[in-house]
Amino acid sequence: MRLEVLRQDHRDLDTAIRAIEDSRNPDLLVIKRLKKQKLSLKDRIARIEDELTPDIIA
Repeated sequence: MRLEVLRQDHRDLDTAIRAIEDSRNPDLLVIKRLKKQKLSLKDRIARIEDELTPDIIA
């Protein structure tokens, strides 16, 4: 399922960011780009989850 692939990509980016941050000379520009990608993925995941969740009329 597409949603699960996006979630896995999000986790992979998180792991990559942590690895770079923990390195001797972390490349701040790379970290910034990866965090931006991660945020974009989070937004896409949220959008898909919203589409899958039915609206509840109160």
